[in-house]
Amino acid sequence: MTAEQLKNSILQMAVQGKLVPQDPNDEPASKLIERIREEKQKLIKEGKIKKEKNPSYIFRGEDNIPYEKVGNNEPVSIADEVPFEIPESWEWLRLSEVVTKDIKRGKSPKYADKSNIQVFAQKCNVKTGGIDMSLAKYLDATAFEKYSPEEYIQDKDIVVNSTGNGTLGRIGMFHDSDRISDAILVPDSHVTVIRIINRVSIEYVYYVLKYYQPFLESLGSGSTNQTELKPAVISQLFFPLPPIEEQHRISAKISELTPFIVKYHFKENDLLRLNKEFPEKLKKSILQDAVMGKLIPQDENDEPASVLLERIREEKQRLIAEGKLKKDKHQSIIYRRDNSHYEKVDSQEICIDAEVPFEIPESWSWCRLNDLVSFIGGYAYKSNDFVTKSDYQVLRLGNVKNDIIKLEQKPVFIPPELADMTSGFRCHENDILLTMTGTRGKRDYFFTVKVSSEKNMFINQRVGCLRAFIPEISGWLIYVLKSDCVLSQVFEHETGTANQGNLGAENILHTLIPLPPLSEQRRIIYTVRQSLSHASAL
Repeated sequence: MTAEQLKNSILQMAVQGKLVPQDPNDEPASKLIERIREEKQKLIKEGKIKKEKNPSYIFRGEDNIPYEKVGNNEPVSIADEVPFEIPESWEWLRLSEVVTKDIKRGKSPKYADKSNIQVFAQKCNVKTGGIDMSLAKYLDATAFEKYSPEEYIQDKDIVVNSTGNGTLGRIGMFHDSDRISDAILVPDSHVTVIRIINRVSIEYVYYVLKYYQPFLESLGSGSTNQTELKPAVISQLFFPLPPIEEQHRISAKISELTPFIVKYHFKENDLLRLNKEFPEKLKKSILQDAVMGKLIPQDENDEPASVLLERIREEKQRLIAEGKLKKDKHQSIIYRRDNSHYEKVDSQEICIDAEVPFEIPESWSWCRLNDLVSFIGGYAYKSNDFVTKSDYQVLRLGNVKNDIIKLEQKPVFIPPELADMTSGFRCHENDILLTMTGTRGKRDYFFTVKVSSEKNMFINQRVGCLRAFIPEISGWLIYVLKSDCVLSQVFEHETGTANQGNLGAENILHTLIPLPPLSEQRRIIYTVRQSLSHASAL
């Protein structure tokens, strides 16, 4: 049960006489109604309220069924109209019977920059509950004379938002403590004011209307864009009236329970936040354990990563010898000695213990991303290069996102002749594409996507491509580059403007990569996929 459902359940119990026990010593509500009607007659004689044209009189018949007599009409059964059963000591009446002024809206105001009169608008009746008069504007003094004193908002007036969508029917209670100055307050034309007679607990009436709030929202009429809740509809609400002593007990019980509902609401929000964050946090935890060698046990029969790394270096040298790859200006080799990590660049040896981000198993090796892949930067295709349709699509930043290549995202194409001229920028199967530009300081613009099949796709500028010297390690690299513990290295050297961040190829290739044995890579990839599938289902 949500906090909102709990609150509604408590209100429902309250208005149906189920929240607190009835006391046989309480004077029945029928006696209270007599005094309310006497009080209203007195107010009518004093000219403080108008006499209703067709007053409603609800009573229980000898058959214990509620009947209503309106004006001079004959009484009719309203058993099918009243919304629920109430205790024997309670009575039904219309809301209009418990007010001391007509239930109506305010006027359309004429605003001023400053005055001693504030206009109570719908926005002052805030969503989170309570009243916020800091949102009120000021009324032009020349318009103030249109308001009679009874229209000024008073302490414990109940306010109802009466127009619009999303806020229609919202209930609030104004207190003098809500004032931020001594300004007079008047309602605008979108707020209905309900002023309750002293014979009834105003707090109880407020809780009844809070219970009715979802129902009031459904009673709006008008267009799709602008619905309104007419005062006459509010006036005719069926009102369940308990004995006055029970009204006070109900209000006290709700006040007692409200702090617990508020706490429940905060706990619920915390739980919702945790549930929302949990799959993503679990995914990050899985990837972190994977790249640190903690997700699955090592197998001593696996060929160590150092042997794999040697094979990769041989393949890289072959590509250099064939002229397919440029020779590195500075060749790097990383190794362990005396329980420390060293990197030999050309003939210089440096201890890199401070740079190594975490410990890895004995059978694994550290290397630079540059030792494993070649980098291909995107081609700067121009807008006039593009054609309406062809077999050759250009991938831009918007096409590489959330682990997939989105070919349908604002697709652009190039003609066959330009595709031939720029064939070096065509994607190959097992290539890893990455986006290198986005909002400064946000890592989530660094999307990495593995190309699943060989297609006629070409990369645009600011889309990079990592092509592994041995394609079998691409599956491992895609997970490594998605892990926070490695990604932090990538963003150490982010550049750009205040708003736009850029990642340079040289810094990306300098990233330290943990490399497991190839057999373990396959086992890790299988386990990660299974685990992420379960995490996504949560």
